Amino acid sequence: MNYNKKSIEDIEVAGKRVLCRCDFNVPTKNGKITSDKRIVAAMPTIEYLVKKGAKVILCSHMGKPKGEWKPELSLKVVAERISELLGKEVIMAADVAGEDSIAKAAAMKDGDVMLLENTRYIKGEEKNDPELSKALAALADIFVNDAFGTAHRAHSSTAGVADYLPAVSGYLVQKEVSIMGKALANPERPFVAILGGAKVSDKLNVINNLLEKVDTLIIGGGMAYTFLAAQGMTVGKSLVDNEKLDYCKEMLAKAEAKGVKLLLPVDTAVAASFPSPIDAEIPVEYVDCTAIPADQMGLDIGPKAAEEFAAAAH
Repeated sequence: MNYNKKSIEDIEVAGKRVLCRCDFNVPTKNGKITSDKRIVAAMPTIEYLVKKGAKVILCSHMGKPKGEWKPELSLKVVAERISELLGKEVIMAADVAGEDSIAKAAAMKDGDVMLLENTRYIKGEEKNDPELSKALAALADIFVNDAFGTAHRAHSSTAGVADYLPAVSGYLVQKEVSIMGKALANPERPFVAILGGAKVSDKLNVINNLLEKVDTLIIGGGMAYTFLAAQGMTVGKSLVDNEKLDYCKEMLAKAEAKGVKLLLPVDTAVAASFPSPIDAEIPVEYVDCTAIPADQMGLDIGPKAAEEFAAAAH
């Protein structure tokens, strides 16, 4: 399989308006960013585009506003942090692909940087609405995808816009694809893969393909509870994809047949409900995965599971 993809270095960007999809879904608390790792990871691509004289239009989602304009999920704090790291002002658009962003994009000079508002403020984003994709594409001449963490989602700002503009990858996506390609094509042994996230359905082909290549597959996050339920465990109010229980059973059987260690958490953090907002502090308890109370939900792996997973990954 060919993992070589065109990058920002393979296209002329000077004087061009470049729409760059990044992953700025950073954690915040009381209006302050608590970890800027994702912003820092995007800086090499942003800095390259600025240095080459592009008009850089950044876009990203934050949280799950589900089409509503929620002030606590505004990307204004991200624009402020990029300004600090870049050493120059980042223009903040008041909308996603509306009148304000159109006007500000038209007024940009070479080397300017603008950030659009949270793409998920628009209901069509997660539905890959062609009209939103066209509106985003109309802002620019080139599309750069540097949002590795969300590149698998068929949303307007990640996939749809690429139907209307020349598209290349940024440095972060290029780096991750290169590492992933090497690992899958010629992995060092033992080969251990770790999967998380909420939905089994998002990882269907990934799980099946990895079981052909890895020595150990570790599954954590929300998707672990569907696997636990597939083993016959009661998981309380935990997130379970009931339509994928049979698939999980098939993957467990496949792992056993191929001699692959498929590790699931032995203990879990539980609470009455998931924290809202996501970064809110709530009281949790740690229980064995065989003893999740009926009125509680599993949130993520517990300390015993973390210790076991760490040992398996070394």
